Amino acid sequence: MPSILPLGNPAPDDGRFPTEVGRRIRSAAETGSPRTFSLYVHVPFCDVRCGYCDFNTYTAEDLGPGASRGSYADTVIGELDFAAGALRGSGVPDRTLETVFFGGGTPTLLPAADLVRILGRAREVFGITAGAEVTTEANPDSVTAASLRDLAAGGFTRVSFGMQSAVPHVLATLERTHRPENVPAAVAWAREAGLEVSLDLIYGTPGESLEDWRQTVEAALALRPDHLSAYSLIVEDGTKFGAQVKRGTVADVDPDDQADKYLLAERLFAAAGYRWYEISNWALDPQDEGIHRARHNMAYWRDQDWWGAGPGAHSHLAGVRFWNAKHPAAYAQRLATGVSPSVGREEPDAEARFLERIMLGVRLSDGLPVSALEAAPDGGAQARRQIAALIGEGLLDGRAALAGRVVPTLQGRLLDDAIVRRLAGF
Repeated sequence: MPSILPLGNPAPDDGRFPTEVGRRIRSAAETGSPRTFSLYVHVPFCDVRCGYCDFNTYTAEDLGPGASRGSYADTVIGELDFAAGALRGSGVPDRTLETVFFGGGTPTLLPAADLVRILGRAREVFGITAGAEVTTEANPDSVTAASLRDLAAGGFTRVSFGMQSAVPHVLATLERTHRPENVPAAVAWAREAGLEVSLDLIYGTPGESLEDWRQTVEAALALRPDHLSAYSLIVEDGTKFGAQVKRGTVADVDPDDQADKYLLAERLFAAAGYRWYEISNWALDPQDEGIHRARHNMAYWRDQDWWGAGPGAHSHLAGVRFWNAKHPAAYAQRLATGVSPSVGREEPDAEARFLERIMLGVRLSDGLPVSALEAAPDGGAQARRQIAALIGEGLLDGRAALAGRVVPTLQGRLLDDAIVRRLAGF
């Protein structure tokens, strides 16, 4: 969750939504395509802020009054209660949660009992669908066998570990605090607790060789996780890495190097039975049954609805986007005075929604329906011409296009931004 909030209109203090929101949700359900509802809980605490991180996170030294870890669970529970009242007061139909995701920061810096208590309150105020996916992110050094057992007993079904690399010098450059040997132990504890396991990896760190990356991928595969995410390192302005790159003390990322590492990861993942379903995500799925995909993230990519709780958290309801106060102290203060934690709101226009639909759709192995391009001002004529050209260039799958879907090839995944620009007419 990026730390910079977007521009938008002020959100009302009572948190109420336009009547259009409820109408759209009811209409979608009546037409047989109900909008799903999810919950994201942002836990902004970290022991150390990594040099590459642009997320809304804080160490103990960054926090002011009213923003302690000890009181955080109660503050988030206050937002859940506020959210339920604002939704019902706006005529938004009740919906149970399909997925819940605790992200950060490092959610598991909070006691497992606090995370379970937040989840329990979400179950009380919204309801959680049977078989729902409930995930927490975790650093490998922030869990124990006991804490993972407590999470599983409290309703969590999945844990996503920030492994990042198996190579000590790469972890040091990233300023990650865990040792590589912590990862197998944490995965084993999660398995023993009955939790599904995902591993997050980062490639393209300055100083990381192709063999370093191979070592990381092979170490991750040896643990046989249910799910893998592999993200290219992005140097963001305002981060420690960004400043170091500008000063020339750290080399900038090399897109060609990152492309080579992506291709290596795809080859090794595929050989081990992992199928890509989103450009940066693979699920263990030897029989191509769609299992082990991150259902929560799929809700984002499929433009479904979610409430984001916590400082700086973003939410989406039937086309309306809104976001909370950024700093934990400001966020807590608003809730303490009975005011909505949301400080901004927007409803993107048709052009922005069209662009977003393309951006999200072409990231997925399921692809974007060709029919979605008809929302373009020219009815999709230009985009259809681009599809033919992109197939000829080897960037789109021709068979998928004949079946009515826009799906990138492996080469197309490396040039996703170019595909989006051309289909959108930029």
